Amino acid sequence: MDLILHLRCFVAVAEESHFGRAAARLGTAQPPLSQRIQRLERELGVRLFERNSRQVTITKGGMLLLDEARELLARAEALMATSRRIRDGDAGLLRAALPPDIAGETVAEILADFQRRHPDVELELHELSTSEQLARFASHDLDVGLIHHPCDVTGLGLGPVLRRELGVLLPRDAPAAAFDEVPLDALGDHDLILFPRANAPALHDDLLTTCARNGYTPAAIRHGQGSSFIRGLIRSANSVAFRPRAARSADAAADDPEIVWRPLAGAPLALRHSVAWPQGRSDAAVTAFAEATTHAMWKTAAVTTDLPSRPVHLRPAAEYYL
Repeated sequence: MDLILHLRCFVAVAEESHFGRAAARLGTAQPPLSQRIQRLERELGVRLFERNSRQVTITKGGMLLLDEARELLARAEALMATSRRIRDGDAGLLRAALPPDIAGETVAEILADFQRRHPDVELELHELSTSEQLARFASHDLDVGLIHHPCDVTGLGLGPVLRRELGVLLPRDAPAAAFDEVPLDALGDHDLILFPRANAPALHDDLLTTCARNGYTPAAIRHGQGSSFIRGLIRSANSVAFRPRAARSADAAADDPEIVWRPLAGAPLALRHSVAWPQGRSDAAVTAFAEATTHAMWKTAAVTTDLPSRPVHLRPAAEYYL
């Protein structure tokens, strides 16, 4: 027995004191309504109405049950409303991710903006590389994330591609530091600090390929992500690191008198990001996270829009915009 449906019938008859009017209110015929009331009476073991040819009167037992029936209906409606909000992304839990290279200022702006947009959604935010995000998308353990291009975006919906131009952090006493804009081929005496290849293999290879095409093939690749660790390598291991053109990058260098940040001549290197989500999961919460992230990147990370004229295509070793 559908208890909620039968209780709805009971309340309608009680409030209308007439089976015909109650049936019209519920959009049903009178015989099925009468049958549902009779079944409810059998299930409860209580006679709910006294009936005669001219009127329907609720019994004392029915009166005692009426308030509880109304309360149960109200709770059921509240439950369904909450379920609809969760389904539509207006409430519940959103599992989201950002890559490790996103600055704290940007993370804070994303969190604040998302909270303003959807205060009833719990945001479970993780720090995950692009490879880790793609794996969690595949296992249905992630709802939305900010990924690096190039990567395999099969089965994903994407927000706009955002470009962050890369400059270089290098020792202040390095000859290349004398340039206002550093050519890549001026870095040949320095090792290169990059994120571990497993984090974003195609991006890792793309950066090295672009460096080689512009005359820079580092003698050694050193892997590092933490800012303190990278500064230590730059200061003591004759290394350089690529960092976005953003206030935070310049400030990080200014905090260390032995390190400077310089733009690269011709802007050959850039990081490209998109908010990504599984296709078919573009609900209100995902949309709000995408909008909050895009807005925060524009506000704090000096991004520009970089939309390819054609989709991303795969090559054997990496992915490129063609």
